[in-house]
Amino acid sequence: MTNHSIHEIDGAGNLPDSHSESETDWWNYFTFNQDHKVIGIQYLVTSFIFFLIAGLLAMLIRAELITPASDLVDRTLYNGLFTMHGTVMIFLWIIPALAGLSNYLIPLMIGARDMAFPFLNALSFWMIPPAGILLISSFLLPSGVPQSGWWSYPQLSTQNPSGSLINGQLFWILSLLLLGISSIMAALNLVTTIVRLRAPGMTFFRMPIFVWTVLSAQLLQLLFLPSLTGGLILLLFDLTFNTNFFNPFNGGSPLLYQHMFWFYSHPTVYVWALPAFGIFSEIIPAFSRNPLFGYRSVALASFGIALASAFVWAHHLFASGTPEWMRVLFMFTSELVAVPTGIKVFAWTATVWKSRLHLDTPMLFALGGVVMFLLGGITGVMLGVMPFDIHVNNTHFIVGHFHYIVYNTITVAIFAAIYFWFPKMTGRAYNEGWGKVHFWLTFIGANLTFFPMLAVGLQGMVRRVSSYPPQYMGGNVLASLGAFLLGVSTLPFIANMVASWLYGVKIGNNPWQATGLEWTVSSPPPKENFEEIPTVRLAPYSYGQPTYSRVDSTDPGAIDRHHK
Repeated sequence: MTNHSIHEIDGAGNLPDSHSESETDWWNYFTFNQDHKVIGIQYLVTSFIFFLIAGLLAMLIRAELITPASDLVDRTLYNGLFTMHGTVMIFLWIIPALAGLSNYLIPLMIGARDMAFPFLNALSFWMIPPAGILLISSFLLPSGVPQSGWWSYPQLSTQNPSGSLINGQLFWILSLLLLGISSIMAALNLVTTIVRLRAPGMTFFRMPIFVWTVLSAQLLQLLFLPSLTGGLILLLFDLTFNTNFFNPFNGGSPLLYQHMFWFYSHPTVYVWALPAFGIFSEIIPAFSRNPLFGYRSVALASFGIALASAFVWAHHLFASGTPEWMRVLFMFTSELVAVPTGIKVFAWTATVWKSRLHLDTPMLFALGGVVMFLLGGITGVMLGVMPFDIHVNNTHFIVGHFHYIVYNTITVAIFAAIYFWFPKMTGRAYNEGWGKVHFWLTFIGANLTFFPMLAVGLQGMVRRVSSYPPQYMGGNVLASLGAFLLGVSTLPFIANMVASWLYGVKIGNNPWQATGLEWTVSSPPPKENFEEIPTVRLAPYSYGQPTYSRVDSTDPGAIDRHHK
């Protein structure tokens, strides 16, 4: 095959089918396979298993909170549930799931045959299952990880190293250290791949926005993850060797731990959010049939968000004795993040403006995620204002805001991506009806769960407690019912994915008539992705051009967007 532009392949952006060359034997997913596509699916499936575990823990928490009294689980167990739910959701669902999507898609999107370091890529995944088992074990040990909060209170460093708390806390910290090493290796691999392995003609301003957002996010990982790793190591020393880095009774500083933790953990919110924004930027143009509005501005806004996020961590310390000058400074920098974020929201709005929307399941999840992100973003702007932040500090308003970002935006974006690229990954179509059932159950359940938290938080309900005054019961009942509905919403998703992968209708290379390089290869892609590395001559998102107005009549999965 000769070199080609992505707009010169055929009218639908398809290459000849090669299903026979691209099928992957199922046992390859249980091996140390170095194919980036296999590793991407390994990440996704493994992280989804942990997502289910964390979801069950969340439903136990909401079952406890459905009544004011602490009457379902012991308070110490409740604190352990709280800790484990947050830790598993972040470190074993959000981060690995986004790493899986990035692993699968980045080489295909930039015209590469694989990741820059295939062995390191496989190693970074295979560190996750043992780290996950170690993390769950920390909860199951008799000592457990009680009363630690999901970021592990440094006050626990005052415990006697031979005391009952050491085992669970030790396992918890070791598991996060392993996961941190895995993330650093993955970040190094992704950044090198994007910078060094782009196809001829794939300049930075011809890269899809998803690639821009992954690059920005992984640079944040490389710069800031060592801060959390260092803090955990120092906490480990306090717990095991009687050092006093964070022990306030022997000259240590708990506030130092908070700075080390948040110096990473606020930028990491954008490590999760930026790829979600990239997913929205891929799906919304495809289903509105419009080019992405303001492509260059959206690309540069990704770096703008990453840069601004480096200077906002101390707004989490407004109530921790932070000097007044620092409060004012970080209030300003926190609000500054809204500027590049607003550019993205404006671009998505302008892209769908006066377009003929096609509300397939990926688009429903993308639009739903954007709508819920607006509420999460508005509450984030509110929390960036020092007086308001102090007013709602340590209340359920924080919990509601956080989940509007982490679940209602990022997890919803992951679901959107799975539906969008499912035909490419499997070569089969999913069931559209069940996909829409999944969306509506998720959208209703998510808002029913987390919006009442904002309300009871404004009223003063404190977080991390298993009992509360009766006046907060109404909001908690609604939140608990919503959480149970969210739990139910995963059932049609699981059934749809498994049944469609096994028995779904075989589909063509480009069922969405999308413009990315990944849609120019067979579904699923062949082992080395491209027979010859393509040459890229046009910018992405060229919807509306004559070469993309035709539907390939030989493609059984093609959807005629002009006559639907």
